Amino acid sequence: MGHRTARTPRSLVGGSPAATYAVTFDGRELTAQDGQSLAAVFWTAGILSWRTTRGDSAPRGVFCGIGSCFDCLVTVNGVPNQRACLVPARPGDAVTTQEGTGRADLAV
Repeated sequence: MGHRTARTPRSLVGGSPAATYAVTFDGRELTAQDGQSLAAVFWTAGILSWRTTRGDSAPRGVFCGIGSCFDCLVTVNGVPNQRACLVPARPGDAVTTQEGTGRADLAV
């Protein structure tokens, strides 16, 4: 029998590693790759929850993954109510946990 090379998704499509850059989440530096959503960056770092609900402060993260449910809201560069599953990560983004509707002066 011949020698088999391990097959990976990357080897099957001929991909190469994407460029990486830093974003911060609640002051913690995370590594992002070109093309990743903020939710993908969080998942890669092992972060599964980044928002709390208005009423009972229940933790939330990605639920639908396509921007329909609004469970993954974060504040990006001071702008609340951004859906982490849809927002592409950009170099230097400062992302913070969203509590309820964001900031009190921008209550929805």
